[in-house]
Amino acid sequence: MSTDRYVSPLSERYASKEMQYIFSPDMKFRTWRRLWIALAETEKELGLPITQEQIDELKANKDNINYEVAKERERQVRHDVMSHVYAYGVQCPKAKGIIHLGATSCYVGDNTDIIVMTEALKLVKKKLVNVIAELVKFAEEHKNLPTLAFTHFQPAQPTTVGKRATLWMQEFMLDLEDLDFVLSTMKLLGSKGTTGTQASFLELFEGDQETIDKIDPMIAEKMGFKECYPVSGQTYSRKVDTRVLNVLAGIAASAHKFSNDIRLLQHLKEVEEPFEKSQIGSSAMAYKRNPMRSERIASLSRFVMVDALNPAITSATQWFERTLDDSANKRLSVPEGFLAIDGILDLCLNVVDGLVVYPKVIEKRLRSELPFMATENIMMDAVKAGGDRQELHERIRELSMEAGKTVKVEGKDNNLLELIAVDPAFNLTLEELEKTMDPAKYTGRAAVQVDAFLNKVVKPMLKENEELLGMTAEINV
Repeated sequence: MSTDRYVSPLSERYASKEMQYIFSPDMKFRTWRRLWIALAETEKELGLPITQEQIDELKANKDNINYEVAKERERQVRHDVMSHVYAYGVQCPKAKGIIHLGATSCYVGDNTDIIVMTEALKLVKKKLVNVIAELVKFAEEHKNLPTLAFTHFQPAQPTTVGKRATLWMQEFMLDLEDLDFVLSTMKLLGSKGTTGTQASFLELFEGDQETIDKIDPMIAEKMGFKECYPVSGQTYSRKVDTRVLNVLAGIAASAHKFSNDIRLLQHLKEVEEPFEKSQIGSSAMAYKRNPMRSERIASLSRFVMVDALNPAITSATQWFERTLDDSANKRLSVPEGFLAIDGILDLCLNVVDGLVVYPKVIEKRLRSELPFMATENIMMDAVKAGGDRQELHERIRELSMEAGKTVKVEGKDNNLLELIAVDPAFNLTLEELEKTMDPAKYTGRAAVQVDAFLNKVVKPMLKENEELLGMTAEINV
């Protein structure tokens, strides 16, 4: 590792080797050569004087890239594409004259960007599906475990731990829908020339419009795509980058919400993220168990959400058929958005896989608030015993205020049941009141909703994507 210059933490600390390779120079330049082969094959098949011997020579050298030759040439000509055209030609003397025939730099540059983003989206999908799969296991295991729910982070009607997990899961499922849609719409630029008019091909094919119409579909098929964008300037629309990074920002928002909940639950000592045996929580406070993975998810997620503004602004400021103020921004915003979301999903997978639940703590907190939650049922029982509903409602309100004061001002346990038991208006004993304190009575249809959501919505999706399942995440630091 270099210690005398800046090194991106995205590559050193957060992103996987698999995602880093997708955005590597090697992936880029190998793809350039595949595109040059696809172009040459297409031109040969459509009648240009290109021989199979030239195609075979290109294919024989597509992976052994002579990087030093390209670097030296770029120092001379200051053009990356032409440097690699030259370097490829050095290795392929017979095919030298037909490499990049009729194309402009964006033929390799932009088509490669689309291919790279498509591969990166596939990896994001794989990791997102696995995060959802782990949440399914967690939700099923804890679907019946009552827990205090919160609105405004104030105690509210109980839910279950598993039901809460479905809320996280549903947001990730919405992200997956968006991801699948964008993936299904990814198209290549094709080969349309310097301003998108295919003028060079009109010259090469002597005005044969029918033949020229076949070029883009043939290139797309050879590169594994269904089609190319029907019209373009010199580049594919930068709106595509906007759509792609908006998907990443959506995943980041869902991950941020999930990590916030885990951090709050860890403060409550109800649920904890994984904490390794030799892990240090604080340099000063040895007892601490900080939720550092969830904090890192939140931190990286904010980066991705803000990063999505880059392609949006870039697409809005493109001039006519081409301007180059997109290039430097794209080199940063697109790869870094993917590297960050890759790290986020690895962290999510690691956290969900290792979540620790503390049922006793959950039950203690729930029971401390349950008398307030049970007042509706208590009031109904008292009405059945002959009480007046309106009078009982007022007495419940008064006694609840008194019990709340006992808890908050005096620091004592909730004594609402004791206060109700000695109030003759209710005609209920403490023993009768305590029978209403079963937490499971107050979780509504939470467990049923978990089963329905998993069986009708999530598991069918996992079945469709079962070839993606089974991965684990490695966290570097």
